[in-house]
Amino acid sequence: MEIYGRIRRAVLVEGKSERAVAKEFGVARETVRKMLRYAVPPGYRRQQPVRRPKLGPWLGVIDAILENDKQQPKKQRHTARRSTPTPGATRS
Repeated sequence: MEIYGRIRRAVLVEGKSERAVAKEFGVARETVRKMLRYAVPPGYRRQQPVRRPKLGPWLGVIDAILENDKQQPKKQRHTARRSTPTPGATRS
């Protein structure tokens, strides 16, 4: 984030060329152009929510277990290894 502001300042305030700034900071000229196009980095946004075909049916069960764990003593809480049930497995 810091380099983003420094590059914008070098070009817009100090009047350096995009090519010189790209060479000085070690980034591509196209990257400098993108940085000048946006005042703040645009970030990444997913187009669709994440699909979870295997985990989806178990989300309710997992959430219930984790909610129940909040009242349990620390040593008795579920870990990542124990939180997902294995189909067909029984505990003894």
